[in-house]
Amino acid sequence: MDFQNIMEFTFWGNTFQNYLWFVGIILLAIIFKKLISKKLGSLLFKLFKRFKPEVQEVDVFFKLLIKPVELLIVVIGIYFAFTTLNIPEPATGKLNIRGLVNISFQILIVVSVTWILLRVIDFLGFALRKQARKTEPIADDQIIQFFKEALKILTYLFSILFILGAVFNLNIASLIAGLGIGGLAIALAARDTLENVIASFIIFFDKPFKVGDFINVGDVSGVVEKIGFRSTRIRTLEKSSLSIPNKSLVNEKLDNLTLKTLSRAKFYVGVTYSTTIEQIRSIVSEIQEYLDAHPKTNKECMVRFEEFGNSSLNIMVLMFVDTKEFSDFMQVREEVNFKIMEIVKKNGSEFAFPTTTVYLHGASKNQSRLWRD
Repeated sequence: MDFQNIMEFTFWGNTFQNYLWFVGIILLAIIFKKLISKKLGSLLFKLFKRFKPEVQEVDVFFKLLIKPVELLIVVIGIYFAFTTLNIPEPATGKLNIRGLVNISFQILIVVSVTWILLRVIDFLGFALRKQARKTEPIADDQIIQFFKEALKILTYLFSILFILGAVFNLNIASLIAGLGIGGLAIALAARDTLENVIASFIIFFDKPFKVGDFINVGDVSGVVEKIGFRSTRIRTLEKSSLSIPNKSLVNEKLDNLTLKTLSRAKFYVGVTYSTTIEQIRSIVSEIQEYLDAHPKTNKECMVRFEEFGNSSLNIMVLMFVDTKEFSDFMQVREEVNFKIMEIVKKNGSEFAFPTTTVYLHGASKNQSRLWRD
């Protein structure tokens, strides 16, 4: 069998030459996808620089676009490879293979283009954030992130509608109008999502907090990392990432600790009942003098002998530290605690611990027994 006969050998309705073209086009698309994607990326970057001449991060641009553009090139290559094959028309009532292949490729092309648009939006957000750092980085970053997510949602929505309308030839207006009760059910099911989206607009315009703020809501405390359309991501003190629905942040009591001008601490020092009046007065006076003289404490600090506890004489310590940083506040509090220990020991007193005294009823004075826990 000569070469010409081999090329014309037919099986499954196609010659061997058709299959070679099919495989060859796919291999060419795979081999040259990176080169072609870089050329297209350079063209897109030049087009982008016409609107933003100050942008120079071409490596970031390529890193974002290389994968989706490569996918688009491979999909187009496979599509043209399939055009070299003779796919027979199916019998009546059977699956139309050619139509199924066409629909699949159309969907893949829309997905690839959508992916490219999403990456372009990411790069646009990156470029705008870099420019925003020259002015008000935190406020501008929040605005940029907000509108970037809005553009992404619109892109997803447009792509889905395009697939339904252009690929499946559905009348979108009639489809929406014909939802009827089903649409109402979907709207009710999506009520929580809609409430969270509305809450995100409230957070955006009211600005109770911004990215980077340390907030306390309910039993959760942490640093705000991202404000999204549906939820806000918080990095907790345990370094875990927690997502809280925006509706909860709007409805719950929220304490923005970043906005406070100083840090406050209130605690009690309990000394034993054997401590004399002179010792307590000296302890209170020395703690007050130390807090007043400390370089990082506010002059409104207060130390008072407040109450007679069940097993201790309680001295109340109320101090204000001139810092908003949690680590600095804890360092000052540690220094104060060490100094209080020195003052109590220097004045000959001791710290109390929970005790219970039990007297036996009816026992004589010499027979009375005492238990301490």
